[in-house]
Amino acid sequence: MYQIVANEPEFVVINKAAGVHFHSQDGHAGVAAQLALDLGMDLYPVHRLDTITSGLLIFAKTLLAAQQFGELFSQHQVQKYYLAIAGSKPVKKQGSVIGDMAKSRRSQYKLLRTKENPAITQFFSQSLVSGKRLYLLKPLSGKTHQLRVALASLAVPILGDKLYGGDDSDRGYLHAWQLRFCFNGRDCQFAALPTSGEWFSEEVLTPVLTPWQVPEALSWPKHK
Repeated sequence: MYQIVANEPEFVVINKAAGVHFHSQDGHAGVAAQLALDLGMDLYPVHRLDTITSGLLIFAKTLLAAQQFGELFSQHQVQKYYLAIAGSKPVKKQGSVIGDMAKSRRSQYKLLRTKENPAITQFFSQSLVSGKRLYLLKPLSGKTHQLRVALASLAVPILGDKLYGGDDSDRGYLHAWQLRFCFNGRDCQFAALPTSGEWFSEEVLTPVLTPWQVPEALSWPKHK
């Protein structure tokens, strides 16, 4: 269900598995409840991930810490980097997806042309293997399904994301890879690679990820 990446005095960071619910459903504990049970303490979620999405999640251990993280997220001071894989090439290899989002049908969201309170996503892409393309995504806002909608709007739905037109892969290929923020005057940086998925395997990802394990800015490395 998860791996603990860091267990700090004021918060804990985990690597959530793909396909695991955040909240408890149908009598089965979600990752938030299971982590609190395993640690034997109350925890405060400060953000969340969709069920199909794996990767880094922060849980505060105190109400004060939760409030501090809430302020960091509201001021966009938590830098988030995601990895995604799609099966086709976009018109542009890199750029931004900007637009308001609204609820659509079948629990979907859609991207609008208006920009009153827009979702903003920067993306860079690189060929991974034949027929597959790796995307580095940096959300500059925090909207529900933002990254999934962003790639679908580019006509490159995430593999396994059937809600937005993806294929029937072995998992949804979206992973929260890195988090960077300053907490109580301390620079914090956490990273965790995916633990499942044929196209997220070490053999496939390592040749592409090695040149930019810690991106200082969103610029794809100059390699082929």
